[in-house]
Amino acid sequence: MGWARRGRRLSCTTVLAAISVVAVAVTGCSVLNSSGPSAQGGSIAQGPSLAGQTYNVGSKEFDEQKVLCQLTIAALQAAKATANDKCGIVGSVPTRAALTSGAIDLYWEYTGTAWTTHLKRSNPFHDSQQQYRAVREADAANNIIWLDPTPFENTYALGVKKQTADRLGAKTLSDFAKLASSNSPDSTLCIAQEFAGRNDGLPGLEQAYGFRLPAEKIKTLDLGPIYQAVANGNPCTFGEVFTTDGRILALGLSTLTDDKSFFPRFNAAVSIRKEAFDRDPDIAGVLNPIAAKLTNDVMLMLNKQVSQDGKDPRDVARAWLQQQGFIGS
Repeated sequence: MGWARRGRRLSCTTVLAAISVVAVAVTGCSVLNSSGPSAQGGSIAQGPSLAGQTYNVGSKEFDEQKVLCQLTIAALQAAKATANDKCGIVGSVPTRAALTSGAIDLYWEYTGTAWTTHLKRSNPFHDSQQQYRAVREADAANNIIWLDPTPFENTYALGVKKQTADRLGAKTLSDFAKLASSNSPDSTLCIAQEFAGRNDGLPGLEQAYGFRLPAEKIKTLDLGPIYQAVANGNPCTFGEVFTTDGRILALGLSTLTDDKSFFPRFNAAVSIRKEAFDRDPDIAGVLNPIAAKLTNDVMLMLNKQVSQDGKDPRDVARAWLQQQGFIGS
């Protein structure tokens, strides 16, 4: 899931190609998850009305993004707006291009992705609020407004089976560094190829925490199989994961606390075209309260229902909004 929005430097040819297919990609997404009645009632209906407004709501293609997209559609409908479903655009660059071209009006983006991929900035901030403020201020020049960020962030972490973490007393990345430095047989690590070479991946992690794993302790796998490999404890005890991936709950994993705040921040927030925001700024009052409730635990639970339990993102999103009282039953 998390790989789909990691920032990579892209050539001009790649970017232009992505922009050229935005219209096709967005049109193709418009039929996804569109069945069923509009959301009504709840606390949103008692707040600011967006009656008369129409929004094209987009997202990237992975499960977490689809859930966020459906949360937004239901919330806007409850506020009496028309919300068109454009969820499921493939890739970060095409989704951003859909926003800047006006093909969509808003979508949830991650602060770290915006900073490195869309704004082409280096040296991301390691404080969530600093990173959010920097992105919000920089993107204003592009006529993009950022609403409030979520408490949750889908960033890098090292995962381990819960029982193994308890046995080893491993709760933080500093604990893992101690295991690695002591040459513990449990200090084996599964990572994807990209993580092996990124400055915000293993090389930077080793430098920040003062350890170095020998080559025989590192296993390179595709990102998807790492979760099951860690759950099995074979071929590694620890592995690269993303903090809100639904497989963490499903497989009984835990993530080590980044106690030195090394990994970049990837908090999510609604990014919206200024023209669409200025039509009715009350949209912030509709969506910001939802963002405030989206903690890591909440997103883990919502993502698990889609990724592991096979539920439709629309159903998952609306059930949670009803549970929280944002929309009626």
